[in-house]
Amino acid sequence: MKKIYLTIAGLLIFGFSQAQDYKNSIGIRFGESYYETAGISFKTFISQPSALEFDLGFRTRSVGDDKWTNLSLSAAYQYHIPVQDKGLKLYYGAGVILTNTFSDQSYYKGVSAGIFPTLGVDYKLKKSPFAFSIDFRPTVHIVKASDYYNSVYFNGGVTARYTF
Repeated sequence: MKKIYLTIAGLLIFGFSQAQDYKNSIGIRFGESYYETAGISFKTFISQPSALEFDLGFRTRSVGDDKWTNLSLSAAYQYHIPVQDKGLKLYYGAGVILTNTFSDQSYYKGVSAGIFPTLGVDYKLKKSPFAFSIDFRPTVHIVKASDYYNSVYFNGGVTARYTF
């Protein structure tokens, strides 16, 4: 996961002077959290500088004979701050997440809901219809599926999207 973060960070720095804005984007998000490792991401700017991001993620896990799959849906409001009008934007905001864990073991399965602040960097390549972002979303679960879940989870992610 660290290699992915470093690669995206390198792309952001390398292409800093060749960027532009976009209205909508769809792509894939790789996260590092308990409830999602990969998913589909959609971002739309509802007005400059405000955007909404929706993610549908999943993660499969096993410990010994216990296996479970998490499915998550999150929505976040983001306020973007341009950095020198070069396509690089810092953003912050907040969101909500709903997860469902599927398992044969009762202490793993169930529905959870949480809230999170979000902080990230978004970059759009100028001569290509692609945008990349890196974010941090520490998530506090208010409704927990079972005692197995902690209340707070780190959630960082890297996203690559096609813009239109």
